Amino acid sequence: MRVKFRGIMQREALLLEGPLGWGEFCPFPEYPDAEASRWLAAAIEAGWQGFPAPQRDSIPVNATVPAVPAGRVPEILARFGRVDAVKVKVAERGQSLEDDLARVNAVREALPHAAIRVDANGGWSVTEAVDALTRLAAVGLEYAEQPVPDVDGLAEVRRRLRSAGNPVLIAADESVRREDDPLKVARAGAADLIVVKVAPLGGVRRALDIVAQAGLPAVVSSALDTSVGIRAGLALAAALPDLPYACGLGTVSLLAADITKDSLVPADGAIRLRDVHADPELLSEFAASPQRCDWWLDRLRRTYALLAAGPQGATRQ
Repeated sequence: MRVKFRGIMQREALLLEGPLGWGEFCPFPEYPDAEASRWLAAAIEAGWQGFPAPQRDSIPVNATVPAVPAGRVPEILARFGRVDAVKVKVAERGQSLEDDLARVNAVREALPHAAIRVDANGGWSVTEAVDALTRLAAVGLEYAEQPVPDVDGLAEVRRRLRSAGNPVLIAADESVRREDDPLKVARAGAADLIVVKVAPLGGVRRALDIVAQAGLPAVVSSALDTSVGIRAGLALAAALPDLPYACGLGTVSLLAADITKDSLVPADGAIRLRDVHADPELLSEFAASPQRCDWWLDRLRRTYALLAAGPQGATRQ
């Protein structure tokens, strides 16, 4: 990683080459096998089933600003080129609301006309979220992503903001991709839009089905993937009937390296839909140690066994 993101400085992934292309299996190390099995299903879809027909060939994307000091914001934004939307990480452990305000204001100063959305990754309580979003609303937020951890909390934050006349929209991320029931958010009226990620939801087709059933606008985002994983995200964004928001698929710019020489990074605020092929030289250069390879292959065997067992097996830990 160029900067610490989600608490890590190194991203690991296991790549699979199937007859129809490359798939990426990269659940974070702490995820249990049952959750990781959905990521494997997405990788298998990419390599062995392929993607649905696209409805567009260019995907608008946002820049992503990690929880860096405000003074580093111009440096981060410069890596993305021209963009019309920016997602800013907030509620980082060990930081204060003042740090968040400074970071968001630095983005607004650098890009006076860009849409700004913030992502708390469930890091606030309901009271903290309402206070923070009341203060952050002054910069003109497009939406706030997962301000609190749970669905009931999202509904309460949304209710309090509306009662106070605050128009900031609420987006659900973890409450969609890490819930046993990803449609609970929509039924509870807890969000104005949902953030969907291909790997955690089990593939492009399953994500399309969830969006259709939820009946809410969707933003496609990445899970800090290499370009192989981003290709799947682009396939989802390209296949959605409507794409009202810029997608969070520009995150390869946060990586210090990639596994292809034709990285899926934005140009003028968009990424052109195209296939990705892992480069043998780069795969060799960034190969994991034998011990880490063994760890990932063991994980692959366990999660594949859960998938092979069917839905009941995939629910067991």
